[in-house]
Amino acid sequence: MYYGLSNFYQNHRRYVKSRDDRQLNGDTSALTSPNKDCMPYNLNNDVPIAPCGAIANSLFNDTFELFYIQDNENRTRIPLMKRGIAWWTDKFVKFRNPAGDNLTAAFEGTARPLNWPRPVYELDPKDPENNGFINEDFIVWMRTAALPTFRKLYRIILNNRDRMTPTLPRGNYTLEVTYNYPVISFEGRKRMVLSTISWMGGKNPFLGIAYITVGTICFVLGLVLLVIHYKYGNHNNNADIPN
Repeated sequence: MYYGLSNFYQNHRRYVKSRDDRQLNGDTSALTSPNKDCMPYNLNNDVPIAPCGAIANSLFNDTFELFYIQDNENRTRIPLMKRGIAWWTDKFVKFRNPAGDNLTAAFEGTARPLNWPRPVYELDPKDPENNGFINEDFIVWMRTAALPTFRKLYRIILNNRDRMTPTLPRGNYTLEVTYNYPVISFEGRKRMVLSTISWMGGKNPFLGIAYITVGTICFVLGLVLLVIHYKYGNHNNNADIPN
């Protein structure tokens, strides 16, 4: 299950660098002295923000619930797995919590981002192991998209009968959305996509179009160079002046 946004970065080019990788890697000193790239989202009433920056401040926070509609009109909630949606290298290398067993104490002296309803160490109240900078929703969001229209993995759908098989039976479904994330200010759009993924990842038409376009250009250039070589390559270019 993916969520998509369009036109998000159209008027927010500064978002690309508005973060502090030292903070995200668990550097304790960076918590109280955010990078200047985070401005103006580095301080809140002179209190350092953690995580700082415009990217973190705009964290996507809509929630979704998927229900299967049975023949008797009863609804069955489809389990959505929130762990395992982030890249392994991000989860265990690039994003680390500050040292210490108590996250609340580790983030003492910092403020939450301006648009957040709760601090970073309470992002997932139901799962203490999914809090702080290693919260997987947060990690997925912080991997900055290159284009103004993008898609990010939200959850992995699990089958009720076989919880390790990410498939859905044929039938009718209802998707309930808790609307928290406004997009009117940048004329954006949101969408939800249910997709089948493989070991290579999900559907990405941009890469296919890019490969076909580059391949076509290379093929045409190859034909042009072949014609040039055939027409002019055998000419005698000897510059010696005969006696």
